[in-house]
Amino acid sequence: MKIFNTMSRQKEEFVPMKEGEYRIYVCGPTVYNYIHVGNARPVCVFDTLRRYLEYRGNRVLYVSNITDIDDKIIKKANEEGVSYDVIARRYEEEYFKDCRGLNVKPATVHPRATEHIEEIQSIIKDLIEKGYAYPAGNGDVYFRSRKDAHYGKLSHQPLEDLESGARIAVGEIKEDPLDFAVWKGSKPGEPAWDSPWGPGRPGWHIECSAMARRHLGDTIDLHCGGVDLVFPHHENEIAQSECANGCTFARYWMHNGFLNIDNHKMSKSLNNFFTVRDVAEQVGYEPIRFFLISGHYRTPINYTKEVIESCKASLERLHTCRDNLDFAIANASGSDTALADRADAAQEKFIAAMDDDLNTADAIAAVFELARDINTLSAASSKETLEKAARVFDELTGVLGLLYNRAKDEVPARVQELAEERAEARKAKDWPRADAIRDELASLGYAVEDTPNGPKIIKK
Repeated sequence: MKIFNTMSRQKEEFVPMKEGEYRIYVCGPTVYNYIHVGNARPVCVFDTLRRYLEYRGNRVLYVSNITDIDDKIIKKANEEGVSYDVIARRYEEEYFKDCRGLNVKPATVHPRATEHIEEIQSIIKDLIEKGYAYPAGNGDVYFRSRKDAHYGKLSHQPLEDLESGARIAVGEIKEDPLDFAVWKGSKPGEPAWDSPWGPGRPGWHIECSAMARRHLGDTIDLHCGGVDLVFPHHENEIAQSECANGCTFARYWMHNGFLNIDNHKMSKSLNNFFTVRDVAEQVGYEPIRFFLISGHYRTPINYTKEVIESCKASLERLHTCRDNLDFAIANASGSDTALADRADAAQEKFIAAMDDDLNTADAIAAVFELARDINTLSAASSKETLEKAARVFDELTGVLGLLYNRAKDEVPARVQELAEERAEARKAKDWPRADAIRDELASLGYAVEDTPNGPKIIKK
């Protein structure tokens, strides 16, 4: 498999340190509100990567953190007059609810920042001892960005460009505007933990360095996230981790592209801000997942109502195909095996697409080609061939995390009896009786489709 490594800006063979085992860290949510559709893109994209690696026989150690202490969480807690952890736990559960709706597999570990204060302080102590960080005297501790000779290597920005955007905020005591906080001294009314530098809380970037080291080791195979995290978050993670650990932090970096709404950046001021929950209430979760993986992960995608409705319709075609395949298997009478070869070809195309930098767009196209072949060739196919097609179809859609809401409705006994009576009436050419039964079935919410393999009952 080849992936585009943000660090080298080219496709590279994705080879783990240990054969057959991938150590992956994906930046998770800051839990102060419901996640929006843009937040859900890396969640679904990198869940698909994990599923594919496992499908190919690998073990994946997958860590996705929870930022449960942050300025936004504290602000929300103060507005509601509750403790920060009340807000954090509430929206952590809402996040996991959306993940379950999107069919995202739980991570191997979902570490919380507040449960890793000891590890965070240990890294900070190492950085201070090596001269890469310094206490500012007001409880803050800052990282010396210029002391890291490789600072800026992920974002590929020279120091002079980074300098132009650097500022020292009110209350900060920095040696240099480029320096960033690894520990923040507490302010009145804020939650705090004891430390050698005074009571305070971790900076945003340091928590990921600590959790990655604790759960995956000093060097990990892959670090993932949205392209908006390249600078400063991931750049700062690299600097503090490599200066503290003395080795490469992550061997590969993958970043997904932005999501726009009606060709505009999502913004509450533009009234185009949609949470996953909002959209799911309108169309369900599965079309959201389909939309988020339908384009190549590195390209920007554009959300519109028309696009999400189109995704919903595409999914319905796949669901219908799979239901028809069940019917064909149950009523198989043919002997043709051509569909088996088509299933093999679809699987090969799917794997080739996914091996080419997680090209889910082409992988989805391979699934739809298989669906077309199933619809065309099922009637003449042998039962063994149909079962193979079903197995491949389920494997490929499973890697994509799709068709997980597929349910088989039990047909009521009375409906089954009426369908059989209608078949007998048609066989006897008793058309008035057949039409009357059809109307009775319609009143019960069912229709019957006449196929070469017999009548198929359809819930309307």
